[in-house]
Amino acid sequence: MIAQYQQSAQARVDAALEPLFLAPSKEFERLYAAMRYSVMNGGKRVRPLLAYAACEAFGVPAEHANGAACAVELIHAYSLVHDDLPAMDDDDLRRGQPTTHKAFDEACAILAGDGLQSLAFSALLDPRLSPQADAIRLQMVQALAKAAGPAGMVGGQAIDLGSVGVKLDQQALEYMHRHKTGALIEASVRLGALASARAGQAQLDALQTYAQAIGLAFQVQDDILDVESDTATLGKRQGADIARDKPTYPALLGLEAAKAYALELRDQALAALQGFDQNAEPLRALARYIVERRH
Repeated sequence: MIAQYQQSAQARVDAALEPLFLAPSKEFERLYAAMRYSVMNGGKRVRPLLAYAACEAFGVPAEHANGAACAVELIHAYSLVHDDLPAMDDDDLRRGQPTTHKAFDEACAILAGDGLQSLAFSALLDPRLSPQADAIRLQMVQALAKAAGPAGMVGGQAIDLGSVGVKLDQQALEYMHRHKTGALIEASVRLGALASARAGQAQLDALQTYAQAIGLAFQVQDDILDVESDTATLGKRQGADIARDKPTYPALLGLEAAKAYALELRDQALAALQGFDQNAEPLRALARYIVERRH
């Protein structure tokens, strides 16, 4: 099920994203080319999938979450462009291709990331992509700004950079990842639910529990793959976290215990969806996929 759902959702969000990269004039063409390169060069589109699935969980067509899906993917892409820069993770490979600063240059990559960040909020407010009432779109903007900013993803990256060579306990490691990775995953689910215009507070709370569990599971599985997979499969440098002496779950818990923890988090996510009917099956499938994926 998940492969077919992923394919259709990827096609939907890519069709919505593509027009956003049309340069308004010749002077902007290189910048827009770098932005497009950073977004349209593959990727699992996990965050848009979550936005669509959360919207559909309320019986609302996925298209109502196009703005949300575009926004979270644009924020995610901007974060990768900046994370890959020499001043941060200094990576040469992303999704099996040269990173943006290698394909273009460092200054262009910084500007491309900046452009993607602002473009995300434009997409979220575009009535052609987000047909919701203004009050709901404002809630969506607030949720995304909080998740992407210094109290969310950016703060998590700051903690990550300060943790190289530092021995963190599990509580500190989870605190970092709930911000660096988890905040945007939580926002993806919340934005999709808000886009349905049918989500009550109890349902939003249940979805937050679900999203917190899969957000952490996603990072645990990433750490496992950094040990077990290879560069060609991952599309990025295998063993990079170990080489940088970054704290990881396999290093802290051991590989087998990390795998067991990922499954425990999956089960927590599935339990949070008990109050939802069959419309939430894509969310359930995504929880399983996150801990079963091999790249």
